[in-house]
Amino acid sequence: MTTARAQDPPLLARRARAVGASPVREILALTARPEVVSFAGGLPAPELFDARGLRDAFDRVLAERPGVVLQYSTTEGDPALRAAVAGRLTGKGLPTGPDDLLVTGGSQQGLSLIATALLEPGDVVLVENPTYLAALQCFGFAGARVVPVPTDEDGVVPEALADLVRREHPKLLYLIPNFQNPTGRTLPPARRRAVADVAARYGLWIAEDDPYGELRFEGGPVPPVAAAEAAADRTVLLGSFSKVVAPGLRLGWLRAPAGMLRACVIAKQAADLHTSTVDQAAAARYLADHDLDAHLARVRGAYRARRNALLAGLGDALPAGSTWNRPEGGMFVWVRLPAGHDATALLPAAVAHDVAYVPGAPFFAADPDPGALRMSFTTHTPEGIGRGLERLARIF
Repeated sequence: MTTARAQDPPLLARRARAVGASPVREILALTARPEVVSFAGGLPAPELFDARGLRDAFDRVLAERPGVVLQYSTTEGDPALRAAVAGRLTGKGLPTGPDDLLVTGGSQQGLSLIATALLEPGDVVLVENPTYLAALQCFGFAGARVVPVPTDEDGVVPEALADLVRREHPKLLYLIPNFQNPTGRTLPPARRRAVADVAARYGLWIAEDDPYGELRFEGGPVPPVAAAEAAADRTVLLGSFSKVVAPGLRLGWLRAPAGMLRACVIAKQAADLHTSTVDQAAAARYLADHDLDAHLARVRGAYRARRNALLAGLGDALPAGSTWNRPEGGMFVWVRLPAGHDATALLPAAVAHDVAYVPGAPFFAADPDPGALRMSFTTHTPEGIGRGLERLARIF
């Protein structure tokens, strides 16, 4: 008697085989030891979380409305939370109503919902080069063809963008205009208007990802691309509470024109029904009972000191000929090592000296710069940053 041989299960979907893991997440796993001074993760400073205020907010909503906040909810999101976000956006010069918003599981989910609602396999998405790693993953899972837009120290070059749009006929342009991840750059107002004009002239959508905009500690605010009249009907603005309250809440929001918003609501229904009811209720209560702007002032002050400590020490830590920028906010400094240095190849030596950074190459959609690296200044105090830079100097 012979036994039938078990057949191999079907292969994973092509998109699951083609899209790789995030190098940043893997580096964070390697550097989880407490003795490591890590400049790798884009992590808010945990000692600055308002844990007491958040605990009070959870206590209140669980005491006052347990049957509501522990129940299923609507896909669009908690009305009080959407009203609070709408009020903050309106106060910053972008008129917004609660019905213009969808609450998401962090802004990352908002990006996935846009891809689900808009992109077919083979569609072209334009991105800054370099850009946010998880956005490249998201568009890869959607089957899109990602095309990088040339950038300079001020971000996307509008003339190059227009040329690419005419040639590639993209559906979507993805931007991080404020303190961009990974470079820390901010797109100037004139370029924002030029980008909006290109989108209007050639008919494409803009995904404006803004998780860092409220972390400005130098200079004045810059209006979002969504505020430009030319792009108002074709811009989806993404925001997050991860960098301003706490990432563990996994709360974000999406502001979009009515048709796109409805498509994203349906996509979210298929993905997770709705974002955590109790977390949304607690966040709304926190915003009602506490002064978020005062909390942000404390956070920005701490981050300014940490950025300054990093910038002050880079000259002694890096090899001669290295260059770096000076962001006016956010979480990142973008470094370029001189010719002949490979940031990826040097990383194991850095980790061996209990210090880490993120090589810049994985952030590029094309033509990676082997000498580039991203350094986050938010996680450690100025003293910790100094220790990390002393260790980094040993590998150069």
